[in-house]
Amino acid sequence: MKRQGLRSAGRAVKMLLGAALLLAGGRGTAAGGYAEIARLKGLNETVRGIRTMNDGEHYTVLEGNDIRRYAYAAETPGESLLPTPAPNLAITDYTLSPDERSILIASGRNPIYRHSYTTSYTLIRDGRAVPVLRDAEAPRDATFSPDGGRIVYSDRNDLYVHDLTTQQTRRITDDGRWNEVINGTTDWVYEEEFGITRAYAFSPDGRRLAYLRFDESRVPLMEMMRFDGKLYNRAYSFKYPKAGEANSVVELWVADLETGAKQRIDTGPETDQYIPRIGWTPDGRPWYFRLNRRQNTFEMIVCEPHGAQRTVYEERAQQYVERVDDRTVTFVDRDRFLVRQESHTGYMHLYLYSLRRGLLEQVTKGEWEVTEVVGTDGKRVWYLSTETSPLRRNLYSVRLDGADKQRLTSGEGYYTVAPSRGMKYFITTFSNAATPNVTEVCDAAGQRIRTLADSRTLREELAAHPRSVKEFFTFTTERGDTLNAYIVKPLGFDPSHRYPVLLTQYSGPGSQSVADRWSIDWEDALVEKGYVVVCADGRGTGFRGERFKKQTYGRLGALEVEDQLSLARHMAAQPWVDGGRIGIYGWSYGGFMALSCALKGLGTFRMAIAVAPVTSWRYYDTIYTEIYNNLPQFNAEGYDKYSPIHFARMLDDQRTRLLLVHGTADDNVHFQNTVEMTRALNRAGKQYDMMVYPDQNHSMQPDATGHVRQKMIDYTLEHL
Repeated sequence: MKRQGLRSAGRAVKMLLGAALLLAGGRGTAAGGYAEIARLKGLNETVRGIRTMNDGEHYTVLEGNDIRRYAYAAETPGESLLPTPAPNLAITDYTLSPDERSILIASGRNPIYRHSYTTSYTLIRDGRAVPVLRDAEAPRDATFSPDGGRIVYSDRNDLYVHDLTTQQTRRITDDGRWNEVINGTTDWVYEEEFGITRAYAFSPDGRRLAYLRFDESRVPLMEMMRFDGKLYNRAYSFKYPKAGEANSVVELWVADLETGAKQRIDTGPETDQYIPRIGWTPDGRPWYFRLNRRQNTFEMIVCEPHGAQRTVYEERAQQYVERVDDRTVTFVDRDRFLVRQESHTGYMHLYLYSLRRGLLEQVTKGEWEVTEVVGTDGKRVWYLSTETSPLRRNLYSVRLDGADKQRLTSGEGYYTVAPSRGMKYFITTFSNAATPNVTEVCDAAGQRIRTLADSRTLREELAAHPRSVKEFFTFTTERGDTLNAYIVKPLGFDPSHRYPVLLTQYSGPGSQSVADRWSIDWEDALVEKGYVVVCADGRGTGFRGERFKKQTYGRLGALEVEDQLSLARHMAAQPWVDGGRIGIYGWSYGGFMALSCALKGLGTFRMAIAVAPVTSWRYYDTIYTEIYNNLPQFNAEGYDKYSPIHFARMLDDQRTRLLLVHGTADDNVHFQNTVEMTRALNRAGKQYDMMVYPDQNHSMQPDATGHVRQKMIDYTLEHL
């Protein structure tokens, strides 16, 4: 009764606070509203569309709807590469032809899923803008051939090649059909989890094209309801393989672009496998990555002439091989290649291999991780790593034999890097918790040549009107695990006062939320209102070695929930925290976590917000779920024991206010997750709040990104 009385009094105070906010200027525009946060976020400058040019002395960028060329070494006004007058284009992306005499511009975006889209293409050539691929109904993923004379693109699940000299178009494949067969682009799950939409690659001489063919006819059909403000709603149907269900059968083909002849490459007898990347060796031999369904055996296979194949790299792991991407393998020359992997030492490092002789060198070593290969010149390799701290990224270079390692960036924070061809220059973007983005051109030794963008307007505003800055700390749980965390305290923090606390987290396998880089989001509006925001990366998160990351394998939501509950108890024990006013928030995997913590917290949390939460891993896709949780056929307990649906009865709705938020057009974490969660809560007789966003996807797009964040601000102010 006493706790309920305190809660009622707290609600009354917050109702008065909410009324004051409305009088001050309305929702979203008052101090502390998301509109101000979004404005400040937009002032954090970036340089878009950086492309290095062939000479290694110049680069191009996107500036508004212009493509401009600059020199690395000298500060000049730059040169527009568009004709005068400039064409009326909404530039989405662009590609320079290999000889850099032409530019292929994608204009506009008609989304398919979160990352894929169809578009219109315009060719800039000889000072003229010419629409191309005009006969295509829905072109996408277009690019130049190595000689620049042809453009290959996808249209309605088939591949085409367009000759720029003859203006003739040839159809490469003819069996593509929606929800049945896809040629040259990826299915839903490859797009989302392997991070690619283009599934073809030119041979170095441009005469042949390797491509993937997806037969998704056996993949179960997902129907997502669309409303779109129409009199009759309709179902949008697409193939989505949920954990344990059938995947697409994927084949590798090679087409001769001169003759049109096609040949299927034998990728082994197993059809229930993944081919996440394909390509060509520098001397013109096709290669492909092969990954078994469990994702604990990874091979790189090179196809020799006359049909022979060789496995030139193989990696096995007890739980899983970390997700492969474009930087897993980097060719150095015709024989040597670099591999980034963690299985040998338990930390992600670089190894030099030979196509003919196998392993040559371990290039990097230590209890830290290489996070990205930036490039190589055949003698050295440049990479980003966590050597100074798991929270930071710095640029290093080292000889391919592992000698003469050099640190090339000096800032204490987080760098991203775009190199020039030949590795003579770098464009670096740096930030840390207190410093917004600064983008600079640096020479090969890491010395600054000039600044391209420094977020000056934002820095001046922050100097005139200071905002709270993240403070990093570690804490040790009752089980002895030390976790990285940050805290954001209100300006004028007074340890003699008691503050409400919001825990914000994501917590997914291999992820990182606690990083020393500048950011701002809706939670910062709460800090201005006297709330403390805290975030911790629990067990299973990334960049602290394989052992720390993989201990959550097979039991998603077990250890991670323990760690967030430990964080809540740790914060409640601080003398300046109001232990009765602790909340938790998360989105996607973080939503799964926030919901799980609310149910298992036994009243620990006054409030929880779960946006687009997974509520049963049986509902999520094969690649993501099975790599971390095995298949449900072999680990049913790992799917059901930790599913929030199965412990809905544990919600203490007298002490924990729960808000579920979901978009009905979420093709990633389906609205089904929230529907089934509400069914379970209803059956258990529990009370909760819910916010539904019609026709919005997993990111609450196309038009609800701001509204959902303002809703979370308002909800927290009212209920925490």
